[in-house]
Amino acid sequence: MFPAYVALTAALVITPGATTAVVVRNALEGGWRSGVWAAVGAAVGNSTHAAIAGLGLAVMLAGSPRLFVAIQLAGGVYLAWLALQSLRRVIAHRALPASDAILATADPRRAHHAWREGVSVNLLNPSIATFYLTVVPSFVPASASTGYYVGLAATHVGLAFAVHTAWAVLLDRLRHVLVNPRARVILEGTTAVTMALLAARVIMTAL
Repeated sequence: MFPAYVALTAALVITPGATTAVVVRNALEGGWRSGVWAAVGAAVGNSTHAAIAGLGLAVMLAGSPRLFVAIQLAGGVYLAWLALQSLRRVIAHRALPASDAILATADPRRAHHAWREGVSVNLLNPSIATFYLTVVPSFVPASASTGYYVGLAATHVGLAFAVHTAWAVLLDRLRHVLVNPRARVILEGTTAVTMALLAARVIMTAL
């Protein structure tokens, strides 16, 4: 059963989504370090959802449809706000050259900003709450101890962190391509559109 869970989880975390878009956005702004800090924040968000589900609070959340809808709407609005920020930079031609982005990593405020966005995007992501509420328990044997659930949650958190870190490093390795301001504008514009589409989907699902 565990190999099947790993395969399913890997397929889910490899598929680009809202968290990937936030990691990419921060890697564009501050180099690989900012991208990794966003990935760390996302891991904290995943761990929080896992803890909540493990304590049974997720069941209470599922029993309150209005509260769940409110979280979905908040997540959609947050993604829309991130998309707007990226779009504003594209319009104002503020996409940094790669060399400037690397220098910007020395600013601890940049790391904290990236971490905060990573935490926020996952805490406000209802699909992660649903994952821990419905998917993870289905792979826990009836006679399993609490440690088995912890192992499943840790597997998801670890795989997601590895994939998001890989995105950050990949963008850093491609910095010689991104020296071209037009390429950076196109990539950030694509990120903005992706987050806007994800925001629209989350909000429409909630409504």
